[in-house]
Amino acid sequence: MAKLYFRYGAMNSGKSTALLQAAYNYEERGQRVLLAKPEIDTKGADQIESRLGVARPVDFLVGPDDDLRAVFQAAAGHAPVACLLVDEAQFFTPAQVDDLLRIAVLDGIPVLAYGIRTDFRTEAFPGSARLLEIAHSLEELKTICRCGRKAIFNARLVGGRFVFDGDQVAIDEGQIQGEVTYESMCAVCYLRESGGRLDGR
Repeated sequence: MAKLYFRYGAMNSGKSTALLQAAYNYEERGQRVLLAKPEIDTKGADQIESRLGVARPVDFLVGPDDDLRAVFQAAAGHAPVACLLVDEAQFFTPAQVDDLLRIAVLDGIPVLAYGIRTDFRTEAFPGSARLLEIAHSLEELKTICRCGRKAIFNARLVGGRFVFDGDQVAIDEGQIQGEVTYESMCAVCYLRESGGRLDGR
């Protein structure tokens, strides 16, 4: 039986790079893959971009109200698909994550979903929470904090200053609310910067 995999990690843990490598591995063996990401992720427009400089267009974008399984089936057409690879899976709705499971189980196509667990306030994204609940396999991709410890949180900076309140989604393009960037941090450094606050409190 095909499975739904959730590969998660803090920012800069190589999720997009791993996704593009997985696509390459399938295609090197003559197998067809489809790549997708949520429409809300405007970074890179219709491309999946690795911070290492590698990029590739997606086969389809998923809007917030889309039936993900129907959009996938339309993109797939009648040619066999060996795997569906999705980036920024945290931005899918719980219903869309359920569709990822249906694609794996009912359509027999493995789904590799990559994303982050929590936002800059340490709160779970709805899509990630659902993936943690129903994915067959969970794999953490690791990265390190500036201090050398394992990073588990994503801190938001606006104009170079840490912020701990605001909308859950602000894409790091340097054009939203001033210059928005993110830094992967361990719990110690996050709590130091936040003054001990978690979840915006």
